[in-house]
Amino acid sequence: MKLFLKPGACSLASHIVLEEIGRPYETETVDLAKKVTASGADFLALNPKGYVPALLLDDGDLLTEGPAILQYLADLAPELNLAPANGSKARYQLQSWLTFIGTEVHKNFSPFFNPAATPEMKSQATANLQRRLGYVNDQLAGRDFLLGQTFSVADAYLFTVVGWAQFIQLDLSAWPNITAFLARVAARPAVQRALKAEGLA
Repeated sequence: MKLFLKPGACSLASHIVLEEIGRPYETETVDLAKKVTASGADFLALNPKGYVPALLLDDGDLLTEGPAILQYLADLAPELNLAPANGSKARYQLQSWLTFIGTEVHKNFSPFFNPAATPEMKSQATANLQRRLGYVNDQLAGRDFLLGQTFSVADAYLFTVVGWAQFIQLDLSAWPNITAFLARVAARPAVQRALKAEGLA
């Protein structure tokens, strides 16, 4: 497998899970502005969507979209319980979290990385983030991870996205359950390896 990534982007979540499952893999960075990979390949020819993550499978197929990649990787190592069993209610709860993180948290960080975003857009995004993070903070009360006491791929995604708060000067101190969660996830050996590999440790 080969993961196409940009250091620190949402592809970090997939990188973390690859480290968690311990299967052989490679990575290749992508210049998202130029749409060129580190080896000089045309990224758009590989992935017409033009963004990361993208996972090239051993059979030559390409899998895109972070939540799909995360579940695929988790299912390669079911013994690790990184995702509940397919068809279980818990699996749908995981998918609910992945959707929420992608559409309500991830996307509200986007204006801060968009040079065309206006101050009004950023102000609205900040207000949205405060509400969404307040919800997440409440849900983490009395539990180590989003689904309870077991680390899942949703935690890797949340850790990655909320980690962007440092780049936009968003103070997380109002949400102590989130700050404790971030520290807990950051301490995982697989997370440390992925961060180091991306130059983020």
